[in-house]
Amino acid sequence: MLELSDVTRIFFRHTANEKVALDRLSLTLAEGDFVTVIGSNGAGKSTLLNVVAGEQRPESGAVVIDGRDVTRLPAHKVARYVGRVFQDPMAGTVPHGTIEQNLAIAWARGRRRGLRPAVTKAKRAVFREELARLELGLEDRMRTDVGLLSGGQRQALSLLMAAFSGPRILLLDEHTAALDPARADLVIRLTHELVERHGLTTLMVTHNMHQALSMGNRLIMMHEGRIVHELGGEDKARATVEDLLHQFERIKAVTDRTLLS
Repeated sequence: MLELSDVTRIFFRHTANEKVALDRLSLTLAEGDFVTVIGSNGAGKSTLLNVVAGEQRPESGAVVIDGRDVTRLPAHKVARYVGRVFQDPMAGTVPHGTIEQNLAIAWARGRRRGLRPAVTKAKRAVFREELARLELGLEDRMRTDVGLLSGGQRQALSLLMAAFSGPRILLLDEHTAALDPARADLVIRLTHELVERHGLTTLMVTHNMHQALSMGNRLIMMHEGRIVHELGGEDKARATVEDLLHQFERIKAVTDRTLLS
């Protein structure tokens, strides 16, 4: 479904500020996998998502989605395979567009376009049905500008839009980090429901270790552009936040000793 092979991404190459963001990283997700990604700031988590989404091109390695090499495709072509929700509730939507206009944009992603109305009666009925599943009353506000929604409502809409076009991969980039606890819980519940209902293969970056352990069937820990620890199955089910913190401190200590030697 998703395969990254020996992917390297370097910023400010051949300068004094050169930074290896991804270091020969390899990762494979089978269809239906839900992988949570944790790691310190600068570990390469968001760069990983940017490379999968086609927003950044690696210096070497390959990204394959559903059997197709998308490494060199522009982001707008990769978008037919990938849905994404960002940390900022203001990102991923058009604030001055209405709810139904934003949904129409998401609906058109990856489909053939022509000279026809963006929002038809049939589409509006589908939009209303999908919005009703969120249980936020947005189905009765479809002509409201998205910029007038609360952060939680807007993030819930972004999540729905990301899943709307049936992407092969769903990318969640700390999508609850900017929300208060109640709204974060709402978005996490909706994430569970949408991923399960659509059978989405998902890669989710989070700093919340409780989320990382409670969601998905696999967990990876990144450090300095590499995957340094992975949990799945019963090992993930038994793991605690304290276990993850201990593992991270151990890896960081080994790295520090290497640098000082």
